[in-house]
Amino acid sequence: QVQFVESGGGLVQPGGSLRLSCTVSGTIFSIYAMAWYRQAPGKQREVVASIFSGGTTNYADSVKGRFTISKDNAKNTVYLQMNTLKPEDTAVYYCNTRPPGGSWSAYWGQGTQVTVSS
Repeated sequence: QVQFVESGGGLVQPGGSLRLSCTVSGTIFSIYAMAWYRQAPGKQREVVASIFSGGTTNYADSVKGRFTISKDNAKNTVYLQMNTLKPEDTAVYYCNTRPPGGSWSAYWGQGTQVTVSS
């Protein structure tokens, strides 16, 4: 069973930065795609960024140019560098994974809270 442990969230002022980490177990990390999702209060969970085994990345329009997803296969860890944070980035952030050609996992970790506020 896949397991996710997210960390790195916190309270930050608008314009600030945070780096989220997610360590994954139960997958062949090097060939699986990884993604960061977020869920704000009262809203549906949405994908923020994804990275595939060949290094291709995709970003939601709302975070393009501000967020960067990366992964370290040796550490089974995916990162989300978030710069120029805005109040609308406030949410619980989760990571997820899927095998090549497969579906995103039905399992979720506890997430990490990001609050952007002055």
